[in-house]
Amino acid sequence: MTESLWHAARRLRQDVSMDEHEFDALISRVNAGDSGAQDALFAAAYPALRELASSRLREGGGHADGLHTTQLVHESYLRLSRSARLRPETRREFFAYAARVMREFIVEALRRPRAGEPLTLDTASELPLSAEADEVLRVHEALAALQAAEPRLAQVVEMRYFGGYTEVEIGDVLGLTERTVRRDWDKARLLLMALLR
Repeated sequence: MTESLWHAARRLRQDVSMDEHEFDALISRVNAGDSGAQDALFAAAYPALRELASSRLREGGGHADGLHTTQLVHESYLRLSRSARLRPETRREFFAYAARVMREFIVEALRRPRAGEPLTLDTASELPLSAEADEVLRVHEALAALQAAEPRLAQVVEMRYFGGYTEVEIGDVLGLTERTVRRDWDKARLLLMALLR
């Protein structure tokens, strides 16, 4: 992961306009069925989600023709809000989950041209995948294989690489020691490198 993506992900989690407890309380209200809480949650998170989306597109996913930051944020919002209950229960989990949703959408967007589906209503022509887009798909497939074999390792990768979390923060969310997270990260990197060969 490049330093700029890591710093952007880290900064976005800290720049949310409300403190962590207020943000967590909004998530709890959403999960309790408060209809206005979901809009308030996404209004509070929107600037940070835009920054995350911009970083994701700039640092590896921007090869999906026609995909823009606003589209990625809005699609992520729709996917996050489809169910009455959010999976994440804290601000840290929320942004880690948002990063995963964005990654999955980017991968789907990259795959659509292969299947002959237009990316959006205004893109009628199919373009061949670039080498960079193919690389993004290979990394995604390797991460999916890691998820099947070692779910916790895949979660550490998602949180560290896509969410920009530190080892301490990952440990807090997953209930692991910093040392265990470090070992999981090292093992996951080795497995991913082997899968990408």
